[in-house]
Amino acid sequence: MLTFPKHWTIFDVETTGLSAASGDRIIEIAGVHIEDGTILQQSSFTSLVNPHREISWEAASINGITNEEVAKAQSIEQILPQFLSFTEGSLLVAHNASFDLSFLDVEKEMCWGYVDIPECFCTMQLSRKLFPHEFRHNLDAVAKRLGFDDGSIVRHRALSDVLLTAKVFLALLQQRKFTSLEELRDAAGMKVVA
Repeated sequence: MLTFPKHWTIFDVETTGLSAASGDRIIEIAGVHIEDGTILQQSSFTSLVNPHREISWEAASINGITNEEVAKAQSIEQILPQFLSFTEGSLLVAHNASFDLSFLDVEKEMCWGYVDIPECFCTMQLSRKLFPHEFRHNLDAVAKRLGFDDGSIVRHRALSDVLLTAKVFLALLQQRKFTSLEELRDAAGMKVVA
């Protein structure tokens, strides 16, 4: 198993819709640390976020988060600095990371613009690299392929998705012996958000 770096933050966002570029916003963000190959469930971050706009019915039907739930939550200007503090000293991992990073990129511009998002790796990309013959690489399909299909995980809430992604990430690393961070970056690295 990859022994470097020692610190990872697996993260996920839930959103008002599918397009950050079209004005959709983060409504929930969560993360969990992995240290030395162990998921630290006691070291987690989760928060609802007030998007200051309506949640689309399509998004609400998937994640179950309501406008009433987020109405009293803090805005991204308060939550994102807390989340970035939580990620300090680690690399990020997400499933379909380009989606999550697109939202972090837009939200950080609304907050400050100059803040750095840590380097991110994508478990979807890693699955495509390790299982090129497979057609489906969404989180449910990859989790089932790796034996995490016990039906007990509530999907499409940020923290539950993070915990499943953490299990998937560690299992994917066991599929191939990566000898360097550069080799893993070639398989699953995402463009760093500037």
